[in-house]
Amino acid sequence: MNLYFANYRAVWRSGEVAGLSRNELSELIERRNLPAGTPILLDDQMRPIEPVSSWFRSLGLDGQDRDTMRTYAYAVLMLLGFLAKRGLDLTSATETDLKEFRQWRTRRTGPDKAPVQKVTWGKNNAAIHSLYKYLRKIGLVDASPWRSDGNRGRRVVRDLRVRHMELEQYLYFRDVGFGGLVPDGGLDLSFRGWRPHRNRAACELALMTGMRIQEWSTLLLPELGLLGGRRPATADVDLSECAKGGYQRSVYVPRDAMELLDPYLLLERPLMVAAAQRALRRKYRDLFVVDRVEADGHRVRGVFEGQRVSWVVKEMDPELRRLCVMETGDGLEPMALFLGRGGLMPTSSGWDRARWRAWDRMKEQAGEADEQAMPLMPRRCWVFHDLRHTFALRLLIFLTRQALKDAEAQELPMSTLLEHMLGNPLLSVQRRLGHERPSTTYKYIRYLKDPMQEVDAAFREWTAAGGASYTEIAQKLMGLEVGDAAQR
Repeated sequence: MNLYFANYRAVWRSGEVAGLSRNELSELIERRNLPAGTPILLDDQMRPIEPVSSWFRSLGLDGQDRDTMRTYAYAVLMLLGFLAKRGLDLTSATETDLKEFRQWRTRRTGPDKAPVQKVTWGKNNAAIHSLYKYLRKIGLVDASPWRSDGNRGRRVVRDLRVRHMELEQYLYFRDVGFGGLVPDGGLDLSFRGWRPHRNRAACELALMTGMRIQEWSTLLLPELGLLGGRRPATADVDLSECAKGGYQRSVYVPRDAMELLDPYLLLERPLMVAAAQRALRRKYRDLFVVDRVEADGHRVRGVFEGQRVSWVVKEMDPELRRLCVMETGDGLEPMALFLGRGGLMPTSSGWDRARWRAWDRMKEQAGEADEQAMPLMPRRCWVFHDLRHTFALRLLIFLTRQALKDAEAQELPMSTLLEHMLGNPLLSVQRRLGHERPSTTYKYIRYLKDPMQEVDAAFREWTAAGGASYTEIAQKLMGLEVGDAAQR
């Protein structure tokens, strides 16, 4: 058995297939209408294995996301292999056979045969349940032999681990790890890190907006109003396709995060673009070449895979964003905010490599500096998501204190229900973070008693430019959600 995944872009890049021209190939792809990322299971003669391939297609047409389909595909592939060793298939397997498969997956013994974690098994459980539900629907089995162990359809709830940074820890992470400074703030002339301005700007953007890595790392220049040499003081970004679960929200980018982008945009990025021209020209046919930006940067038009296309920017997926460039007359200008080698958007693994290099540097510098002058280093490497936790906790503490001050100033024994709903800090932070459920945000409550130093002072000192950015964020947030503070 051979497992593949529908990838139209790979087919398009290969040129002619089975004697078909590019136009004929485009028509065939459009007529088949198999969603990109849909699994396809083939036998040794490259024929689809049924009924599994039809089930995969039904998942794709039902709008199942790529990651889930991939997870389901590997789970079912493992089940098919297990049954084949017993001379069975999906229709002849009994309840006992499937229970033994579950036992094999969750309690495997022997060298290099560790049992899967509960989260992984929960996904396997959901995949097998979905498959047999489909088999019953099309009449291949009268009753499902699969008996759920209680985890089907129920997410494994894990306690939220909020690892946040103190001010000193963040500055050490940003400036020493990524920026190439020494702990006392001086320059390290031996530093050979790659693109420190880009990496410092990315850290600041992640911290000051609370965006997840798949959100801030896939931003395009027009989303921040940065096309044509413009440098707006602040920005509002609408997230949709790149947000977790497609949960739409608006993100406010404060002044200090925008200002720290300037050294990267003025010094590093032009050199990266110039060095990448030859590589980009080689890939020209595979790129999305934009020739018009409309609606103040909210829509782009251009040529992709030989056809004229138009996209609302917030609805572009990460892979399409990575291929997005503009023909400027002086060369190809990538539209991605953050660039890697070759002029395209760095992948998640690329950012991970940068993070581990920064971690190694932080440990090295910590060993050479005065121990009392060093911030506390965690046992495990910082991750970019820790910046999101830091944003959430700092903003939650600030808004909570602000709400208490407002209530005290009005001399009210308790707020009215409407005032509480409008000014609830937890709901405000929930919307800023894009949490689908309030229960996720509520888990931050235990951290409201700040173990760090004075929070209000940290607000004033936190940013590179010395502005009170968290106050600015809070005022902007309350202006969007509560109304003019002067009317309260």
